[in-house]
Amino acid sequence: MKKQIKNTLPVSQNQSLITARGVSDEAGLAQYIQTIQKFPILTAQEEYEYANKWLLSKDKDAAEKLLASHLRLVVSVAYDFRNYGVPVSELIASGNMGLMQALHKFDPEKGFRFSTYAMFWIKAEIYETILNNWSIVKIGTSANQKRVFFNLSRAKRALGIIDNNLSDEQSQKIADYLNVPENDVKKMAKRMGARDLSLNAPAHSDDTGKDVLSNIPDEKIALEDSIEQLEFKRRGYELLRKHLELLPERDKEILKARRLSDPVVTLESLSKKYGISRERVRQIEERAFKKLQEAILKETQG
Repeated sequence: MKKQIKNTLPVSQNQSLITARGVSDEAGLAQYIQTIQKFPILTAQEEYEYANKWLLSKDKDAAEKLLASHLRLVVSVAYDFRNYGVPVSELIASGNMGLMQALHKFDPEKGFRFSTYAMFWIKAEIYETILNNWSIVKIGTSANQKRVFFNLSRAKRALGIIDNNLSDEQSQKIADYLNVPENDVKKMAKRMGARDLSLNAPAHSDDTGKDVLSNIPDEKIALEDSIEQLEFKRRGYELLRKHLELLPERDKEILKARRLSDPVVTLESLSKKYGISRERVRQIEERAFKKLQEAILKETQG
């Protein structure tokens, strides 16, 4: 599927930018960032028109403009994950692949901005690249073991544990802290300790107190928590799209115009469009929102 997406890219002077070719060193990365900043940021209307041209007639010029205007978004996301041991250039290349996947799946008629939709695909590709660069994650690692993998050092610091060989009591404390089974902590700690270069090894030969991961600032949400949040958002998007389609046409259009559009359509504009009062438009908006909210809650709690 990814190869097919690459093959349908616009063949033009900007294709190397969209595939992030040649971004292999600091100089190349700096040049790349400088170049993509020249592409204009599209308005909501321009974004809608280009997306429609691509969707309806596979207009490659429109696709190129839409992709190019969002390359700086990919760079921004990639830099958020620069501390996970993967070169930023690789993260950008992966994020751009996610951007291309978003283009092939985006439907502008749903009322969402392309950047909002693309963010899911960009992050998904970057997550996959990070995980694939850790050999221990490739070997049949469960979700709980991934949680341990990304958070073991943080948990040990929080609990004041400095031993590399965990006791049963220490493993249980970490398991409780991370909300995972104790057995997963033991398995993952053992596998991490078996690496040629342990993540818990001293960062420097004269440093006996700090391990490698201790030197990475813990300023972000843990990666597996980000994945969980992303999955939650993806599920929410699916439910929103599903139940929006079940609303009466006028209710759906008013709700999208008032709650899901950027910029928000005014009550006055909708009043003129549908030949009803502003107050009536507001009532329909509130009714549709409540109905949508109740339907989504019912499905998620059912």
